[in-house]
Amino acid sequence: MGTNTNTITLTLNLNLKLSPIRPKTKILCKNNSAFEENKQVSVDYDEGKHEVSTRLTGLRKADIQRRYRLRVEADRFQRDWTLSEVVHEILRLRPHDDIEGVLNRWIGRFARKNFPLLIREITQRGSIERSVQVFQWMKNQKNYCPRNDIYNMMIRLHARHNRTDQARGLFFEMQEWRCKPDAETYNALINAHGRAGQSRWAMNIMEDMLRASIPPSRSTYNNLINACGSSGNWREALKVCKKMTDNGVGPDLVTHNIVLSAYKNGAQYSKALSYFELMKGTNIRPDTTTHNIVIHCLVKLGQYAKAIDMFNSMREKRAGCHPDIVTFTSIIHLYSVCGQIENCKAVFNTMLAEGLKPNIVSYNALIGAYASHGMSKEALSVFNEIKQSGFCPDVVSYTSLLNAYGRSQQPKKAWEVFDTMKRNNRKPNLVSYNALIDAYGSNGLLAEAVEVLREMEQDGIQPNIVSICTLLAACGRCGQKVKIDAVLSAAEQRGIQLNTVAYNSAIGSYMNVGEYEKAITLYRSMRKNKVTPDCVTYTVLISNCCKMSKYTEALGFLDEMMKLKIPLSKEVYSSVICAYSKQGQLKEAESMFNSMKMADCYPDVVTYTAMLHAYNAAENWEKACVLFEEMEASNILPDTIACSALMRAFNKGGQPSKVLILAEIMREKEIPFGDSIFFEMVSACSILRDWRTAVDLIKLMEPSFTVLSAGLLNQLLHFLGKSGKTETMMKLFYKIVATGADINFNTYSILLKNLLSAGNWRKYIEVLQWMEDAGIQPSNEMYHDILFFAQRGGGAEYAVVIRERVDSLKRKVGDQISVSK
Repeated sequence: MGTNTNTITLTLNLNLKLSPIRPKTKILCKNNSAFEENKQVSVDYDEGKHEVSTRLTGLRKADIQRRYRLRVEADRFQRDWTLSEVVHEILRLRPHDDIEGVLNRWIGRFARKNFPLLIREITQRGSIERSVQVFQWMKNQKNYCPRNDIYNMMIRLHARHNRTDQARGLFFEMQEWRCKPDAETYNALINAHGRAGQSRWAMNIMEDMLRASIPPSRSTYNNLINACGSSGNWREALKVCKKMTDNGVGPDLVTHNIVLSAYKNGAQYSKALSYFELMKGTNIRPDTTTHNIVIHCLVKLGQYAKAIDMFNSMREKRAGCHPDIVTFTSIIHLYSVCGQIENCKAVFNTMLAEGLKPNIVSYNALIGAYASHGMSKEALSVFNEIKQSGFCPDVVSYTSLLNAYGRSQQPKKAWEVFDTMKRNNRKPNLVSYNALIDAYGSNGLLAEAVEVLREMEQDGIQPNIVSICTLLAACGRCGQKVKIDAVLSAAEQRGIQLNTVAYNSAIGSYMNVGEYEKAITLYRSMRKNKVTPDCVTYTVLISNCCKMSKYTEALGFLDEMMKLKIPLSKEVYSSVICAYSKQGQLKEAESMFNSMKMADCYPDVVTYTAMLHAYNAAENWEKACVLFEEMEASNILPDTIACSALMRAFNKGGQPSKVLILAEIMREKEIPFGDSIFFEMVSACSILRDWRTAVDLIKLMEPSFTVLSAGLLNQLLHFLGKSGKTETMMKLFYKIVATGADINFNTYSILLKNLLSAGNWRKYIEVLQWMEDAGIQPSNEMYHDILFFAQRGGGAEYAVVIRERVDSLKRKVGDQISVSK
C-alpha cells in the first residue's frame, strides 16, 4: 500500500469454479482452487477511488507433471506465475519486446488446461496485438490441442476490433485443425460481419449454419438482426425478426433493443416510437438502452418535451431504470439543438452530481453545444477540463473547438487548434477540414479557405458536398463571382454531384454579387438535373428578386413554389407582400398576409413591417394604425424600420400625436432612433406646432449630428424658422457647423428664407457672406429677394445700406469667379 495509509485492499474468494469455456467438460485436477476467481478490491479514501480486479491462479508448478517439474527446477529463469501475473507481464511489454521470452519462462505453459484461460484473460483485456501473438505462440507448443472455445474467443476479439477478414480466416483455420464450428462460432462470425455493416455476408453465414444442421439460437438471430440494422437495412431486420418468431424463438429485451436501433439507424424515427409503444404492451420491461434509443428518436423528430419527460421519469425512477452517460449526453445534445446552452451545462453538472463520470463523448457533446453558438471561451474551458480529467482529446474534441473559434470570428485561433491537432498525432478528418474551411470562409478569407481545400486533397482526403457548399457561401460573402464559377467547375471535375443545399448556396452567392442571370441559369439547371428545390431555394430567389426590384419575377417564383406545394417561409411571405405592395396590389398583399396567419406561420416584425409599407404605399392610413394595434396585441415589439413606417402612417393619417407617443415607447423599449424616425418626429412637431418638443428633440439629436442626413437637419431648421424661432434656428445652425456636418446650398436657402420672413436683413446678408466663404455661390433669386425686401419693407433709411452691401457682395463674388476662370 506504500505511504498512503488510507488505502485498503481486500481479497474476496468467490469460490467460482470456471468452466465457461466447455460447459459440458469437467476439468479434473488435484488443485480445485486453480480455476477459481478471486476478486481484489482496492479503495483509496484520499483520492475517492476504488478498483476491482479479478485474480486467477491457474495450474502452477505443483500441478504439472513430475517430468516437467524436474525440468524447470534446475532453470533459475523459470517463474511460477499465476495466470493473472502472466497476463500482467505480457501487457507490461513494449510494442517491440519479445513476448515469447516471457511466455517461455512461465512454468504453467506445460499445463494444457491453462491455454483456454490464458486466451480468455488476454482477450478480455482487449489487446488484440498481444492476443494474436499469444495465440501464435500457443499453436507452436507441443502440448497444444485446438479447441472451439479458443477460436471462438479469438473470433469475438477480432469482431470487437472490426477485423472481419481475420475473423473469417480463423473460421476456416479452425476447420483445417478439425475443430467443427458450433453455434457460438457462427454467432461470433455473424457478429463480426454485423459490426462491419456486411449484412449480406451475415445472411450467408446464417444459411451455412443451417446447412450444417446447427439450430440458430436467440443470440444468432439477435446478431443477424443487428447486422441488418447497423447497415441501415431495417426492412431486412424486420424479416429476420419475423422469421425468428415463426421458428419458435421468442424475442427478448436485447432483440427489441436491436430492432429499435435498426429503425434508428434507418432514420425511421416514427416507426421506432410506434414499436416502442407495442413493446410496452408485452411482458418485457424496457431498460436504459431502450429509453436512450427512444430519446434519440424523439430529438430527431423535434419532440423535445416528450424526450425531457422521459428523461425526468428515468431520474425519478418512474421508468424502472436509471439514466446513464448516454442518456445525459443525449439530453445535452437536445438542449444544444434547442439553443438552450445554459441547460447543457446544467445537465452536465447534474450528471456529475449523480456520481456518473463523463466520458469523452459527453465532453465532446458539451464542447459541440458551445461551438454551435460561437462560445469559444466556454468551449476552451471544457477542452482543458478533458485533459485535467485524464482523457486525451480526440479528433471530435479538436474539431469542435476549431468550429467554436470559426463561429466566433477567430480564424487564426482556429488554425492554431488545427495545427495543434496534427502535432498531437490526431489526424484531421473530413469534418475537421470542412470546419477550418468554414472558419476562413465565414470571415471573408476566401484565399485561405481555398488553400485548406488544396491541403486537404494533398493529405488524401477528398472534399465532399459540404466542402463545396462552404466555399460557395464564402464566395458570396466576399463578392468573388469568378471564384463561384471556379468552385462549381472544381466540383464537376471531382465528380461531386450538387444537391439541393449546394445549389442553394451557389444561387445565393450569385445573387449576393448581383449576378441575377447566372443565378437563374443555375436554378434552371437544377430543375433540369431533377434536383428538387426546397423552401430555402425559393426564399433565396424571391427575397433577392425583391431586393433587385424584380417584383414580377418574384411573383413568378411564388407560382412555381405553390405548384410544387412547398410550404412558404416567413421570409417568403414578407418578400411577397413587399412585391405585391410595390406592384400596387394591396388586395393580394392582404390575402397573402391572411393566408400566412391561417397556415399557423405567425407573422414576425419583418412581415408586419412589409404590410405597413403596403398600406402606406396605398395611402390606407387607417388600416396601418389598426395593424399596429394588432402588433401590440400579439406582443410583437416593432423595430426601427417598423416604427418609421408606423410614424409615417400616423402623420399621413392625421394622428401626429401618436408619433410622439410611439417615440416614448421606443425610448422605454430601447429601440434605436434613426434618420427616418427623427424625420417623422420633426414632421409631427411641425404639424402640431409643438416647438418645445422640437427643442427637446434637438438635444436628443445633438450627439448624432455628424451621422444624420443633411435632409433631416434641413427639415429641422425649416421647422424652427417656420415657427418663428429664428434665434433657435441660428443656434442650431451654429451647432451643426461646429460638429463638422455637411452644409449644402439647401441649408443656406432655408436659413435665408426664414431670416427674410422675420425681417432680419442684417443676418441675411451675413449668411450670404458665409456662403461666399464656404465656396457656395448664392443664386440671383437670393439677391433679388433681399433687394425686393429693401424696396418694400426695409424702410428708406435701410434700403440704401442694403443695396450697397449687396452690390459690394456681388462685386466680390464676381471678382472671385473671374479669378478662378
